[in-house]
Amino acid sequence: MEQFSTRQNKLSKFVQREMADIFLQLNKSKYHGKLISVTIVRVTKDLGIARIYLSIYPSEFSTEILDDIRLNQKSIRWELGRRIGKNVRIIPELEFFIDDSLDYIDHIDHLLHK
Repeated sequence: MEQFSTRQNKLSKFVQREMADIFLQLNKSKYHGKLISVTIVRVTKDLGIARIYLSIYPSEFSTEILDDIRLNQKSIRWELGRRIGKNVRIIPELEFFIDDSLDYIDHIDHLLHK
């Protein structure tokens, strides 16, 4: 299991809070009726890359929304930098992934109730 430093954990939580707020604003303005949650943020040892795992509901739109988020990655990173720039030296590059653990849990639950 990978061990994370205190700095990595602090930056991960900080980025997660800010990204959740950014996506809350995007939900209101761009993705009406869809919910985007930031479930996990993992920052590399050099603090240069933040891997952001998103849970998107309803899940049938997840690929389409993820593609749109990746297209707008630069503006999302700029907004993140505007918010955290005074607290960190380097704004991490952002990588977005789908966190499908809720769908997996739902699938297991469905199988158990058959």
